[in-house]
Amino acid sequence: MTDLNAILAPGMYVRHPDFPDWGVGQVQSNIGGKITVNFQEQGKVVIDGTRIALTPVFDP
Repeated sequence: MTDLNAILAPGMYVRHPDFPDWGVGQVQSNIGGKITVNFQEQGKVVIDGTRIALTPVFDP
């Protein structure tokens, strides 16, 4: 799980696999497995990258 999250960089877009209603989120930071994402419908969320594999979005 952490290998895919390791490629996430600020500015990239992602979706949360468990909460699709949050919409597309933009990665704010990825430090030590803690990924901060600003989602359209949920706001800023800090995600433990060791537990959740975010899905990259290449065409938001």
